[in-house]
Amino acid sequence: MKTYDEKHVKNIVLLGAAKSGKTTLSETMLFEAGIVSKRGTVEESNTVSDYHDIEHERGNSVYATTMHTEWRDYKINIIDTPGLEDFIGEVIASIRVCDTAVLLLNAQYGVEVGTEMIWDYIDKYRKPTILAVNQLDGEQANFTKTVEEARKALGNAVTIMQYPVNQGLGFNAIIDLLKMTMYRFPQNGGKPEKLPIPDNEKENANKLHNELVEKAAENDDTLMEKYFEQGSLDEDELREGLKIGMLHHQVFPVFCLSAKNDMGSGRLMGFIDNVAPSAIDMPADITEDGNDVGCDPAGPTCLFVFKTLQEPHVGRLTFFKVMSGEVKPGMELINEKGNTTERISQLFIADGKNRNNVDKLRAGDIGCTLKLKNTITNHTLCEKSFHGQIAPIQFPGTKVRVAIEAKNKADDEKLSEVLAEIHMEDPTLEVEFNRELKQVILHGQGDLHLLVTKWRLENIYKMPVEFYAAKIPYRETIQKPAQASYRHKKQSGGAGQFGEVYMKIEPYYEGMPPLKEYPVRDTEEIVLSWGGKLVFNNCIVGGAIDARFLPSILKGVMEKMQEGPLTGSYVRDIRVSVYDGKMHPVDSNDISFKIAGMMAFREAFHQAAPQLLEPVFDLEATAPDFMMGDIMSELQSRRSIITGMDTLNGFQVIKARTPQAELDKLFAALRNVTQGKAKLKSSFADYAPVPPEIQKKLSEDYRKTEVEV
Repeated sequence: MKTYDEKHVKNIVLLGAAKSGKTTLSETMLFEAGIVSKRGTVEESNTVSDYHDIEHERGNSVYATTMHTEWRDYKINIIDTPGLEDFIGEVIASIRVCDTAVLLLNAQYGVEVGTEMIWDYIDKYRKPTILAVNQLDGEQANFTKTVEEARKALGNAVTIMQYPVNQGLGFNAIIDLLKMTMYRFPQNGGKPEKLPIPDNEKENANKLHNELVEKAAENDDTLMEKYFEQGSLDEDELREGLKIGMLHHQVFPVFCLSAKNDMGSGRLMGFIDNVAPSAIDMPADITEDGNDVGCDPAGPTCLFVFKTLQEPHVGRLTFFKVMSGEVKPGMELINEKGNTTERISQLFIADGKNRNNVDKLRAGDIGCTLKLKNTITNHTLCEKSFHGQIAPIQFPGTKVRVAIEAKNKADDEKLSEVLAEIHMEDPTLEVEFNRELKQVILHGQGDLHLLVTKWRLENIYKMPVEFYAAKIPYRETIQKPAQASYRHKKQSGGAGQFGEVYMKIEPYYEGMPPLKEYPVRDTEEIVLSWGGKLVFNNCIVGGAIDARFLPSILKGVMEKMQEGPLTGSYVRDIRVSVYDGKMHPVDSNDISFKIAGMMAFREAFHQAAPQLLEPVFDLEATAPDFMMGDIMSELQSRRSIITGMDTLNGFQVIKARTPQAELDKLFAALRNVTQGKAKLKSSFADYAPVPPEIQKKLSEDYRKTEVEV
């Protein structure tokens, strides 16, 4: 395979809502370039991009897939991405390494669910962007409405490059405003006929062409001067101005397509070749230390890993972008993060599941290799002379969670290994081994994300699993002081057990006054690993309890605080004062006072107005104004407290505090009532009291299963 230099490699990512036609467009581009001899279809499950079984089963993309075309002496690397928010990690990683984003808009539906979410990441990384209005052959196609919605969502940088002559079921012609030519396609698509612009379209075409010229000129002072002097710009000058505008994020050219009928893809590919920026045109990448890494083929070799995939019967595939220098098979590169050296044994260009061997890849190109042992997503591989790690991809926090168990208990250890492997592939899926809740919890981007993970476990790893509701990490505390005593006495022949403890417990808060009722000999303040504090006062006088038994009493209290009396949850924010007791010269020992301390604390706790606390999250829901009523209704029905409202870029933002017990169901409900148009994010805020009726039920449920000490 030919090796292309950094100026002739273009990296694009196909983005858009589900069913916008990304996979179909990638298939058409490969067909146009001769990479495939026959176009596959999503319906027939034979496209290059969607080659995984789960994608065939679902009928849409789940993974980001890399491919390439060679078009008029340029190499175009293509990454086809999923259109559903549940797989946003695949989208973000692909945007991170591309040089141009191609955002598909369905002409029948305009700016759809998910488009604005994807745009947030395009804008975050400031990627040059092309808008491709697809499915112009659809019965409800409306190019003008789609462009208007795009301008409303993305701003005035949306710039018409082409417009359809006869959108709808008879669509077959496009007017190109850069070349001022009409392209008319044959019935089955393919190479169009170039024709003069019809008389009835000339006025509109000239008007839009002038707007295009002005847009191109305003991005460069030299071009602006030429425009003022000549009144226009030639085609090469237009290309130059458009490229500058794309790099500055001030021009988003709009193209027309019917990817299904192979109309317009060749012209789009030609524009990508001639105008879209390559890696060498883009700003330098940044290391974690803040140093620049420019796209320099003569520089030290530096690879950034943006995707890791475990393929059945193949092993681990590592996808990377060559940030600097060039890479060849046999090279040994340093992974500072993995603290190891990796050997690049083979080098490939991937077209879906097919891998093409190459001799080398230069700066700006995208490739993959096999069986790296200690290198995963976000790692940097580099020569010894290069020091630093490329700034990592920032993935979003998780939104929903579920507890998981292997159906066969013998698979528990294997399940842990497999989940760690899946997390390595998909950083947006987090695995938590929660000792407090005694559950393995999967955290994901949505219900579909978790269900696909379950499918993979059962179909790829042959490991049946069950999903359960994840438990809530409640906390327990008290609302008033209380006193109790407990005598532990046990005699069974020989040495017995004896210990008696009197204690007072109080709600603890920062700055509370010292204890007055009893003299405090010493105090131990313990910051609890699960939050809050325990303050332990030794108030024993006159030797009622020997000092050597106080640590055992504290140990008993701590054990009960790790399994609270109310629901078995962790206890926090309590001051315990041991003020009296009794011991036996022979039978008293550490275990006796540990049990006495534990039981005295338990009895005092039940008398101290116990309060169950639940984790509460700050929630933000961003959506169009007309959805506010439905969102407010859902929030209020799930114990949320509205804390504020705001506006952002024409959208309404509702801020609320929501109990974690309601959060998973709330995310699903909000997605449903807003058809996925609401952007949701949450973060832990604090612990708050549980309503009395819920506390009563949880406490009663726990008492049914509680085992007496």
